[in-house]
Amino acid sequence: MYSQMITHLYTVTWNEADILGFFFRHYDPWIDRYIVYDNGSEDETLALLRAHPRVEVRRFEWTAPGSFVWSHWQMQNTVWKESRGCADWVIITAVDEHLHVPGISMRDYLEDCRKQHITWIPAMGYQMVSEELPGADEHLSETRTFGAPDSDFNKLSIFNPDSISATNFWRGRHRASPTGRLRLPPRDRLLLLHYKHLGFEQTLTRYQRQLTALQGGDLAQKIDFHYSWSRDRFSRQWNWLTHHAVDISAPAMKHWKHHLTTRYWRRSFLLSRVSRLVPGAVKQALKNVFLR
Repeated sequence: MYSQMITHLYTVTWNEADILGFFFRHYDPWIDRYIVYDNGSEDETLALLRAHPRVEVRRFEWTAPGSFVWSHWQMQNTVWKESRGCADWVIITAVDEHLHVPGISMRDYLEDCRKQHITWIPAMGYQMVSEELPGADEHLSETRTFGAPDSDFNKLSIFNPDSISATNFWRGRHRASPTGRLRLPPRDRLLLLHYKHLGFEQTLTRYQRQLTALQGGDLAQKIDFHYSWSRDRFSRQWNWLTHHAVDISAPAMKHWKHHLTTRYWRRSFLLSRVSRLVPGAVKQALKNVFLR
């Protein structure tokens, strides 16, 4: 008999009052504790967070002077370690990222993974897009199901804190090189649904607002430069997303087959196994194929 499964979620907020309802509606059924680092919100974000019985609010610390992005990176690589010994799973995510497995509840899916001694569960990413704003009471993974596959959002968000010694996230969590006792699920089923693009005008306004949060170091390095796009450039990106969007809820959709982007966790594991089994010349030839 397995003990009750415990899940902790870590995230950062900054003026998220308009999307926190969707966030909590998605995560409340399977998250036991939220640890939220707020970066000086000026809207109703803090009131909404403090009203939630499972949320602990903390102040976001700028550990890399002049750079929110690098401070965020340092935070994501360290804060989860406090969950060792008291949580089966930790989730590192953003407020607009919804982790989802079609056809099964997340709590049941994670329980299955725990029983199989899985220790890290990378997700296949989709840039979700909707021309219209969702209603306030919608559950987005059920009602806004069109999105474009995007390798930049193939991220590690869920792992066992007792088994992972270091996450080694890249900036933005767009990749990770974890160390420790590593065991992947036999098949990729977890999706990361990135709900940034909800309503054209509203998303463009949000981009412009988020540009003001970046500091000199971020701007000098052209980090998150897409927030500075012109209306025309943003429109081209929006049109690309709508053209490539698929229905992630379609019954015939097998994401482990149909999500045709590079999944860094599968490639690196295959190469590590190849390196122990084949001669150097063959190894290099295979690397040339897989690392294209």
